[in-house]
Amino acid sequence: MQKSRNHPGKRYLLPDPMCRLCHIDLNGVGVVRGGQTLLRDVNLHIHCGQMTVLIGQNGAGKTTLVRALLGEVGHTGSIRHINEQGVDIHHLRTGYVPQHLQFDREMPVTVEDFVAAAFTRRPVWTGISKATREEVREALAQADAQELMRTPLGRCSGGELQRVLLALALRPLPDLLVLDEPVSGVDQRGLKLFLDTVSALKRSHHLAILLVSHDLNLVREYADQVALVDGTILVQGPPEIVFASPEFDRVFGQKRNGEEAQA
Repeated sequence: MQKSRNHPGKRYLLPDPMCRLCHIDLNGVGVVRGGQTLLRDVNLHIHCGQMTVLIGQNGAGKTTLVRALLGEVGHTGSIRHINEQGVDIHHLRTGYVPQHLQFDREMPVTVEDFVAAAFTRRPVWTGISKATREEVREALAQADAQELMRTPLGRCSGGELQRVLLALALRPLPDLLVLDEPVSGVDQRGLKLFLDTVSALKRSHHLAILLVSHDLNLVREYADQVALVDGTILVQGPPEIVFASPEFDRVFGQKRNGEEAQA
């Protein structure tokens, strides 16, 4: 059962405070840098087994919110990971898939080499052990990318690279998987394969997933919960509730031809 909570200028549709599912709670989170307020009074409830999507215009604070979750910027307020018994877990395991991977595409490195380097202290040019090779294979299979093992990293498409990065983000299995616009610039086939893979992982491992996306049609299809960001959380809830809200219309303008525009 969801309950509404109203504040001036903000509207929330939040789970019952007695929720028995594991979740990550952000309460009153704010970020100030160089005398400028980037985020203020952010309250967000991220459930395990759900994909929560941050939407908003450029400069709204989505990336700052992600960086606060990752511990990369200081913040006021609290970020808590709470288990099924309502007990705080103080070490939140977070997997992160960035928007892009910057590397020299001419490097003579295969996907197997790249992933193996994260699993062993031994230089991969000296050889990859049987145990490490099996660990790489298992990691790539988890992200539906096992067929890429022998592919040169520089020859991978954008969608293939993102699945490789997803494989790394899942080892070890995180409490929270953060996807920061991971399909920006990826073709439609790669986009669907990536998000179908993430959705399957969400169901099979009951992962809490936080996705940042500008593609509102994608958000409508895959999101369980949506949070509209503009320096704070203006409204949050199921996609159909957020997209029908006056806050959404105010941020994104009028809908065109019955479809949401790209943010």
